[in-house]
Amino acid sequence: MKDNGMSDIENKLADLGIILPEPVAPVANYVPYVVSRGTVYISGQVSIGPDGLITGKLGRDVDLEGGIEAAHACGVNLIAQLKAACDGDLGRVKRVVKLGAFVNCTDDFSDQPKVVNGTSDLMVAVFGDAGRHARAAVGAPCLPMNAAVEVDGVFEIA
Repeated sequence: MKDNGMSDIENKLADLGIILPEPVAPVANYVPYVVSRGTVYISGQVSIGPDGLITGKLGRDVDLEGGIEAAHACGVNLIAQLKAACDGDLGRVKRVVKLGAFVNCTDDFSDQPKVVNGTSDLMVAVFGDAGRHARAAVGAPCLPMNAAVEVDGVFEIA
């Protein structure tokens, strides 16, 4: 572990070249997360990356690799919200419990699980074995603001 005053998780993010953005504010009547009895429930995070919103429909406008990148962006946004929920201390995260993912896709697109691996792989890369989780990966006819992917999450914290 690097001795720079950062948690192991912060060091892992730095090693991966990930800079967490400011958590995205809600666009409707909901809160970005709720903390209850050691569990953090994070509202759906759409595919906003460093260059803005990643939009389009998988199977038509966005290829598989682009979808994986969009899901990765959702994962980065989940971690940013999680950090806020943990009062800035990602060292409090004990486990990624469950992810629920929605992929904006055509009726005949069936690689939702491959797309959502963009988020799942990130959780394991950042949190190790504690990042392994249950999940759902489903196709959706459209998502808010034409986002390519949206992912919500449940996390256990100390």
